[in-house]
Amino acid sequence: MEAQAHGYHVDAASTDELKQLSTVSPISFNASVWRGNDEEIMASAMDFTDHLGRVWISFPVGEDQQRSAHFRADLVKKIREDWPDSASLPIMPSGAIPLANDLIRTSTGYVV
Repeated sequence: MEAQAHGYHVDAASTDELKQLSTVSPISFNASVWRGNDEEIMASAMDFTDHLGRVWISFPVGEDQQRSAHFRADLVKKIREDWPDSASLPIMPSGAIPLANDLIRTSTGYVV
């Protein structure tokens, strides 16, 4: 709903696609929010082998940084309303998310 409210659309892997992807590495959720006809990715959400069952969402800066930031703020607000135990992940200086095994959960999110 949040994606549509911002003029975006969501593509999500089907159960069969997730089963096929899991033959290589376990995954149970994979979805992306797109601007236009898959012109620009606005958000990507997935779990993976080392954090199966814990969906991580990443937000690229975007071509229109103000529009991207507004969407990100609205989506994060909605996520926190629906899942109050969700937590932020730290971003490394390189822009990468740390490995799940390197994360420590705190009251304000994760730290390395």
